[in-house]
Amino acid sequence: MNKLAICFFGSILFFVLGTDGKAQTKISELVNIENAQRIELIGYGLVTGLDRSGDRTMGSRGSAFTVQSIASMLDKFGVSVNPGQLRTRNVAAVMVTAKVTPYHAPGSELDITVSSLGDASSLRGGVLMQTPLLNPQTQKVYAYAQGPLVQGGFESGIPGARVSRNQSLTATVPAGASVVANNIYTPSRDQPLGLVLRKPNYSNARRIAEAINGQYEEEIAAVSNAGNVRVAWPEGFESTGDLNFFTSNILDLEVEVETPARVVINERTGTIVAGGDVEIGEVLVSHGNIQIETQRIPFVSQPPALSGGETVQGSIAQVKVNEERAQNMVIEPNTRVTELSQSLTDLGLSARDIISIFQAIDKAGALKGKLIVM
Repeated sequence: MNKLAICFFGSILFFVLGTDGKAQTKISELVNIENAQRIELIGYGLVTGLDRSGDRTMGSRGSAFTVQSIASMLDKFGVSVNPGQLRTRNVAAVMVTAKVTPYHAPGSELDITVSSLGDASSLRGGVLMQTPLLNPQTQKVYAYAQGPLVQGGFESGIPGARVSRNQSLTATVPAGASVVANNIYTPSRDQPLGLVLRKPNYSNARRIAEAINGQYEEEIAAVSNAGNVRVAWPEGFESTGDLNFFTSNILDLEVEVETPARVVINERTGTIVAGGDVEIGEVLVSHGNIQIETQRIPFVSQPPALSGGETVQGSIAQVKVNEERAQNMVIEPNTRVTELSQSLTDLGLSARDIISIFQAIDKAGALKGKLIVM
């Protein structure tokens, strides 16, 4: 991995990280076992104990589903209420999500994420009531979630002013769900071991197969396609324990993988992450800004005393246009991102300017790597 170079552009943080090259990586970090993919679970529940920051339950703008959910929950405890008479701001309707793998047996614990569904202002201090988590494709319940929320944000304010930090409508509950049913993965000699690459790549798939064949000195692994490697079970591995032992050995092997050249842009935060060996072809960059300022200057017209006139208030609109002189620079062939970053720093460009330049360079076909916009 090349040296880490960090440059600051006003509000932008420009990282230059690992480069386009090769690195030794365990196979377990590159693949998933075929037919052993994780399942995304989802559920609908209620969070209680909020300090008047929950969903509104009255008025035309209230959350009707929250009212219905509260009434339904109370009815299960033998408490009959008229939904139209509910008046509470301490409850919020939420969606609950979790991920379960075929290796989570009943009794295993899952981390869960809770997010507001209604018009609550904050979930701080809330407790999630027991919520079933199901597979949306089969409607089968895999786990039940419950517990106090862990939330890193806050929001406070008075009419006309508000202060917030981080996200106050999303929270987590570590180990907040318990698995009650699952389809446990068990290897079988009737089917070869399938290794599914998380990022399909023919070169990496070939290297995985070569590493496995070299370890066992026989051709038991073959590349099916860029995203799948099939491994035949060797002779002598019969029981489930033997097959799991063989799989563990395979996943512990290290291979030399290719790391593609990429430039990742997050336009929401103004962040660019790029490999230091990403090269840029010869291109001319000309950049200039046009600033348009508008303002209204208030005035008061006061009539003379005893004239019988009225005081008149008004404003005069003014528009000012400033166009900066374009800044030009020529990027030489095979210029690296680290060199471009220094040049852009010298020009004093803003975060948005730099992102626009990278997108324009990619459109011009001069960026020798893949541009990913988040």
